[in-house]
Amino acid sequence: MAQKKVTLVGSGNWGSAIARIVGNTTKANPDLFDPLVRMWVFEELIDGRKLSEIINTEHENVKYLPGKKLPENVVAITDVVEASKDADILIFVIPHQFVTRVCQQLNGKVKSDAVAISLIKGLSTAKSDGIKLVSDEIKEILKIDVAVLMGANLAPEVANDNYCEATIGTKNKDSNGNILKTLFHTDNFRISVVDDCEAVELCGALKNIVACAAGFSDGLGYGDNTKAAIIRLGMMEIIRFVNQFYPGAKLSTFFESCGLADLVTTCYGGRNRRVCEAFVKANKTLPEIEKEMLNGQSAQGPLTAEEVVELLEKTKSLDGYPLFVAVNRICRGELPPQQLINCLRDHPEHQ
Repeated sequence: MAQKKVTLVGSGNWGSAIARIVGNTTKANPDLFDPLVRMWVFEELIDGRKLSEIINTEHENVKYLPGKKLPENVVAITDVVEASKDADILIFVIPHQFVTRVCQQLNGKVKSDAVAISLIKGLSTAKSDGIKLVSDEIKEILKIDVAVLMGANLAPEVANDNYCEATIGTKNKDSNGNILKTLFHTDNFRISVVDDCEAVELCGALKNIVACAAGFSDGLGYGDNTKAAIIRLGMMEIIRFVNQFYPGAKLSTFFESCGLADLVTTCYGGRNRRVCEAFVKANKTLPEIEKEMLNGQSAQGPLTAEEVVELLEKTKSLDGYPLFVAVNRICRGELPPQQLINCLRDHPEHQ
């Protein structure tokens, strides 16, 4: 079998952490993979030097993952079409609001039998009759098969080689599951493969909304009991949402790393929690807080909450999701953060 060529579409904090993994797994499996891993880098100047040149000479993403060396077989390329044109496996790891634009650039310029795998935790768009997943957007534009990888994976901890788990969702488990597991699976990054794609992906997107609520709670000075309630009620809303818009999800999927584990770790350590805690404590807008704290990255929770609530309004489903609705209203400045607890008290799970 010919070696499969791998391209990373994205090179931020999470993309660079994943580059450390796939750079090593491709070298360790030369019978399966071409060891040269191409990584698309959105060019930036760092102290007058091109970021791509720094990565290719010093093997470090000094802006998004400073202090961590990238394998030397990971090569930065600044043209996304050039980076992707020969790839057999495309790993998408960019902010979800850029997916459509990047895929349109790649339309007709990737191999027809390539496989994409999305590591993007967000939604593409809301539609009147449902939602469009990021994987759906990639699949529709590029006309290739798309899998997803989600899990309790804070990028700095993955980059430190701390033990963690992740879940791959693929509808073609027999044909793609093994090769994708081999690409990502290491001693400290353990992969399970399931065929419940939509549930895996929605867990990765929706948990960011719950993490915002956890951040508001922390900013208000509430303790672990309150946060535990937020996590529990948030998990209930995630399960309800998946079952409403993608009925047939397996309950076991919500207990994979993509589900409960990702929700817990994000509510304690993720960027959405940190940004929303700071938002409560500082007299500043969310965009101002993001700019100060995230070094050019973005918190996905507020945007996902807005997209989800837009869909819930269209489908007259708001009453079933008071936590999601409260997060959206607080992020938009329509509700003071102090009102979050009232939304929890009146939750339908308590009726």
